[in-house]
Amino acid sequence: MNASEKVNFISNWIKNYVDTMPKKAQSLVIGISGGIDSSVASTLSAMTGLKTIVLTMPIKQKSSQHDLSLKHRDWLLKKFSNVEAHTINLDELFNVFSSSLSNFSNEHGFANSRARLRMTTLYQVAAANSGIVVGTGNKVEDFGVGFYTKYGDGGVDISPIADCNKSEVWEMGKELGILNEIIEAAPTDGLWDDGRTDEGQLGFKYHELEEAMENSNSKFRSEYEKIRKQNLHKMEPIPVCKIPR
Repeated sequence: MNASEKVNFISNWIKNYVDTMPKKAQSLVIGISGGIDSSVASTLSAMTGLKTIVLTMPIKQKSSQHDLSLKHRDWLLKKFSNVEAHTINLDELFNVFSSSLSNFSNEHGFANSRARLRMTTLYQVAAANSGIVVGTGNKVEDFGVGFYTKYGDGGVDISPIADCNKSEVWEMGKELGILNEIIEAAPTDGLWDDGRTDEGQLGFKYHELEEAMENSNSKFRSEYEKIRKQNLHKMEPIPVCKIPR
């Protein structure tokens, strides 16, 4: 399936999912970060013709990252009449949260809390609009190395691009005409004050991770397996204590 066919297939899948819900959702709600994944997922959502609400949710965001999300927002608004956009600044909320938990300070924990505050925001907006939350994770992150926040960006109702490798997402981005600035930008989760990139955190290029996922003889396989093992708790069902009956 080429990029054009994938674009149409996924957009139709989203529409069909909503149409067959027992109680049909009235909107699709999605956070946009200025990255390629959320840009593609939001565009595919808008293509359904359903009301699509896109949110930019800066939390101590680097201006260069936030600017890209705003550019994509404006691009969507010009292209699709069914798109509604809002910027919800979560700086103050995060400041109160982190201050209240100052006795339990942990840099990694607070980084993940940013993702969880965004997830909570998405669900509040979805509740107010009879909507569902659309995920933006790709296959490498969601099912390969588990590079996402548990109950943060991993907390969604549907995951339309989670069966696509990062390279496929980039290809679809080009097919959709996503802004070149976004396609060429270094992927980042936007959870750190220093603006660290995804590949910097993982220690791998995305094409290396894809190779390791697909080829058991890859020279990157052992390190890939190490990262995957550490994050399996995110990807597997929550352990349940089964009582003997």
